[in-house]
Amino acid sequence: MTLIELLVAMVIGLGVTLVVASILVVGENHKRTTTSTNDADQTGSYAFYAISKALRGAGSALVEGNFVKAGLFGCSLHVNGFLPRTAPFPAPFENFLSGVTQNLVVAPLLIAAGQSEQAASPSAPASDVIVLMSGSGADGGVSRPIYSAGTINGSPVPLNLQTTQGFNGNDLVILSQNGQPGCDLEEVEAGAGADSITPTVLPIGTNNTHYFNTVNLATLVGSTNTYVTPIGNSTANNVQFELFGIGSNDTLYSYDLLQNQNVFQGTGDSSQAIADGVIQMNALYGVATTALPTVFNNWANPADVADNYDINDLMVSPVTMATIIAVRVAIVVRGQYYDKNVVSPNTITFFNNLVDGNGVSLTKTINLTADQTHYRYRVFEFTVPLRNMLVLAGA
Repeated sequence: MTLIELLVAMVIGLGVTLVVASILVVGENHKRTTTSTNDADQTGSYAFYAISKALRGAGSALVEGNFVKAGLFGCSLHVNGFLPRTAPFPAPFENFLSGVTQNLVVAPLLIAAGQSEQAASPSAPASDVIVLMSGSGADGGVSRPIYSAGTINGSPVPLNLQTTQGFNGNDLVILSQNGQPGCDLEEVEAGAGADSITPTVLPIGTNNTHYFNTVNLATLVGSTNTYVTPIGNSTANNVQFELFGIGSNDTLYSYDLLQNQNVFQGTGDSSQAIADGVIQMNALYGVATTALPTVFNNWANPADVADNYDINDLMVSPVTMATIIAVRVAIVVRGQYYDKNVVSPNTITFFNNLVDGNGVSLTKTINLTADQTHYRYRVFEFTVPLRNMLVLAGA
């Protein structure tokens, strides 16, 4: 081989190497982009599943009771050691209700507008906190009045009912009274080896319970205007009182208001991570007309103070709570791959073309920073009918 032939071969070889290297780089870039996009799709799909599943059960075991006569909706919930809470919740819920929950009430669904820790960007609306309360429809039943007044005379405390049929040890019940601002979540006493329930006495005890509460119990037990609403069983762990929100680390979290994991597993008072890469979550109320047959009327902004859908106004309006039959949620998910090229527009919008009952636009916009436009995003926007609230509304 001559020197010229060798040089020509080297040039051809270098060209082929350059082409192959370019193909590999482009292929690897496409691979990372595709993987990142798929990861965002999977993250969003799982976040959608987790939230929509919880939303569909909102109000279960609560709406079956006579919530108006029993004063159930809107009563300030007392749970020994948990609520009312004087210290802020763990992140990302430290801003929820201004850091304390003295007035957190019983409600199937509440949306705390902008009270989550995370906003997608400095100019974006802050993420919302979604509050869900539900029990077990199978274990739940109608609210029953206390048949005769009792007294707190040690453990267990007797609740005198016409019948205790259907109750079991470790059942969770809410004691409430129309006109009384506070209601208690209590646990039915279970005896050693067998339940200590008699045909007409439902015992609330302290031997095997962490819910026993004396804040309002004396007033509630001593009045025949008090109602007992069964909502589930503590050992079955079928009562879900939860918060959902976004952390500053772009992660969707849930928080168990009753901290069952902490009580039964000793995991500590902490939030539980559900999905990472979630940068934004906002929600709207779907409101029905009050006339039967009940039909969807309009969307309502949870930040709307004028129409009383702000969480502080809604918590003192059980009648308004009962008109909420659906919720629309938007979740924004970001892929993990940073592309050197700009791959996203500088704005993300959701709730497009939606208006409230006054015709005011509910569209929300995230203005991305220059650095954020190098990532890819997916918006998951979905509507969940609240089936228990639809039944309550007579739909």
